[in-house]
Amino acid sequence: MTDPYRIPAEVHRIETEVARSRFIATVAPVGTVEEAKAFLAQIRAEMPDASHHVYAFRVGHGQTVTEGMSDDGEPSGTSGPPVLAILRGSGLGDIIVVVTRYFGGTKLGTGGLVRAYSEATHTALNSLKTEEKIEKRLLGIDMPYSLYQPIKKLVEEHNGVIEDETFTADVAIMAMFAVPDIEPFVLAVRDASAGQVEPIVLDDDE
Repeated sequence: MTDPYRIPAEVHRIETEVARSRFIATVAPVGTVEEAKAFLAQIRAEMPDASHHVYAFRVGHGQTVTEGMSDDGEPSGTSGPPVLAILRGSGLGDIIVVVTRYFGGTKLGTGGLVRAYSEATHTALNSLKTEEKIEKRLLGIDMPYSLYQPIKKLVEEHNGVIEDETFTADVAIMAMFAVPDIEPFVLAVRDASAGQVEPIVLDDDE
């Protein structure tokens, strides 16, 4: 199980200006490399006339991180690597930063580019709202109708979110729980049903 870690709570954008060049940093939560690529494509489509779309991403956290970055036509090492270095130092996971540049007519030089892209990234991260990512699992609970209301109440009390309910001869509930809440919930269900009902983890990837 992955320990909880901080991720962006929402898409966030901030703009800085250096020597008439505009640097628009857009930060977003991404859970996979595919999501990161899709977000980059979205930014390119939104601002197709920009000079560069420099990016860096980190998917995962701790020992299981996939990273990517690009200078996107800027001199090698002046933009993508500084943005990625700041992401590494931030302690955040599941994150992409795309810094879109509109060239203002004045060349900044390699040192100036490093400072400009670093400043844009720092500014965006410093004002970014974050949240804790906690691993979740989907549970299936089959029960007789007589236990539906008591167990539904237990789902709510243990911070579960009901994803689906099926009413046939019995009732079947699918509910999403944070991993730390699963064991207390299962014990509570066993107790309330006198052992009749046993929740089953449906998407356990351990």
